[in-house]
Amino acid sequence: MPLEIFNPGIMDVFGEALRDFYTDNFTQKLILHTSYGEPEDMPLDIFFRDEEEMSEVELEALSCCYGNVLDIGAGVGSHALALQELELDVTALEISPLAAEIMQQRGVAKIINQDIFTYSGDTYDTLLLLMNGIGLVGDIAGLRQFLQHAKKLINPNGQLVFDSSDITYLYEGNLPDGEKYYGEIAYQYEYRQVKGEWFKWLYIDQDTLAEIAGEEGWLTIIQYEDEQDQYLARLILA
Repeated sequence: MPLEIFNPGIMDVFGEALRDFYTDNFTQKLILHTSYGEPEDMPLDIFFRDEEEMSEVELEALSCCYGNVLDIGAGVGSHALALQELELDVTALEISPLAAEIMQQRGVAKIINQDIFTYSGDTYDTLLLLMNGIGLVGDIAGLRQFLQHAKKLINPNGQLVFDSSDITYLYEGNLPDGEKYYGEIAYQYEYRQVKGEWFKWLYIDQDTLAEIAGEEGWLTIIQYEDEQDQYLARLILA
């Protein structure tokens, strides 16, 4: 299976589905193919939630934000809009051009349509990645690269805020053999019988995160955790 970091510039299948959903032209399901199981129907309404519909971990994350915020992987802007309501200075960064267009139509004030790994603009007090947004790093090597890159984007006394989870449960106690970390998986979107590129995604357990973050010069604070092994992490420079 060829695995590549998602590049909507090649084929923005996910963005097409978001646009059709937003414009009431959504007549076919968005299908999510995975490297660990059968294809699943991907609900799109969750990306358009307002603050009242957000999870506890998301609300906790929003309450942790301070200063000027970079919402990384902002999607269609639900978290950016919530932060604007809190009168925070938030910039939404999103790689999908179609999602960025929807954000603009929904009222997000500051939008950057770019890949976080090539972004080198302003610096921020809070770097935010929600809905397991840290997964966009793809794998453990990508996480290290991101943590190094994030140092260039963060102000003194700034923070990196994101949620993730331990997906041991997917393997029913039989973790895959080999050198690959079990939280490194792959997804592929399919919409209107068109398949996008396979892209890598990372779910990381708390202990592995703390170890890697420490090696890269970050201190990990677990701000919140629930009974489903989902947690919210705050990283600050050590």
